[in-house]
Amino acid sequence: MFAGAFSSALGNILIVLLVLAGLAVYLTLVRQISARKSTPGLATDAPPPKTFGLPEAFLAAALTLFLFLNIRAAVGHTPIQLNDRDLVANFLFTLFVVFFIAAFLKLRGIDVDAQAGFSRASMKRAVSIGVILLLAAWPLIALAEGITQTLLGGGSSKQEIVDLFNSSRTIQQRVMIIVLAVVIAPISEEFIFRFFLYGVVRRYLGIVVGLVFNALLFAAAHTHLPSAAPLFVLGCCFTLAYEWSGSILVSMAMHSLFNSTQLVFLAFPELVQQ
Repeated sequence: MFAGAFSSALGNILIVLLVLAGLAVYLTLVRQISARKSTPGLATDAPPPKTFGLPEAFLAAALTLFLFLNIRAAVGHTPIQLNDRDLVANFLFTLFVVFFIAAFLKLRGIDVDAQAGFSRASMKRAVSIGVILLLAAWPLIALAEGITQTLLGGGSSKQEIVDLFNSSRTIQQRVMIIVLAVVIAPISEEFIFRFFLYGVVRRYLGIVVGLVFNALLFAAAHTHLPSAAPLFVLGCCFTLAYEWSGSILVSMAMHSLFNSTQLVFLAFPELVQQ
């Protein structure tokens, strides 16, 4: 009995330490971002790259309104059972939005690479930073998950795509879900939410408002209440990683690694039990 109580206490202490470590990492990012803002950059003769303007603000407002209408339509309705066709159609539409935004910015003369920082970090560096920052984010996400489970009485936090993965009977279905979740979703969602929507809101309302608004919209867009709090924390971590690194590749890497880990836990549930 004493051994069990000691083990439980030790586990709780470890959890607290992990949460504090995660908070320390992201508070460090916040301090460095704040210090960078207060330190003026070196003057150069080169003109600054063209940034987001009113046309981008109108496009972001239209996209946000579209997302809100989808969220409103989903609230109060019984979740539908996703199938392969729905999943593919959803991600094809998301890719269409990405290409539309990219083309719009190109026509406006805005350098997407300069704004998103694609060439600012190599893929190896982006993945390395993404692994570290995701490890620091995990305890914070788990804390939000635990609070949600307590408040909702242990309601399931699994989204519909998780149920689709669990119920898939063929290897082709699972491969399709893995490709969509690990490759397409991280690229498209980070481009839309972090690069474009956050970039526009940050341009006019500042980093803090942009971060909170973007994380709330990111969580709400998944239209799944039990996972809203963990997704909000995850969205904040993605945004801070992007803002700190200056490269959208870092948040894309984090997003892909997060989804990959979730699928590994689904494929090998004994790991979760351990």
